[in-house]
Amino acid sequence: MSAKITYNDAFTELQQIVSDIENGDINVDALGEKIRRASELITVCKAKLTASEEEVEKLLAKLEEETPSSDAE
Repeated sequence: MSAKITYNDAFTELQQIVSDIENGDINVDALGEKIRRASELITVCKAKLTASEEEVEKLLAKLEEETPSSDAE
């Protein structure tokens, strides 16, 4: 798995795997490998979403510290 895969690339590949499985486009011999790859992609997506959420929370906390309270008016 590429260490620098983007969220969009991982999500797109995951959607393709799901679509292939749902449509029966994957033979039984390849199914195990596709499931393993899907698991890796889910891990990448979750990690990127968690990192983004943490970054947003930090930025919001910083903004709250820097913004004067409306109670002061």
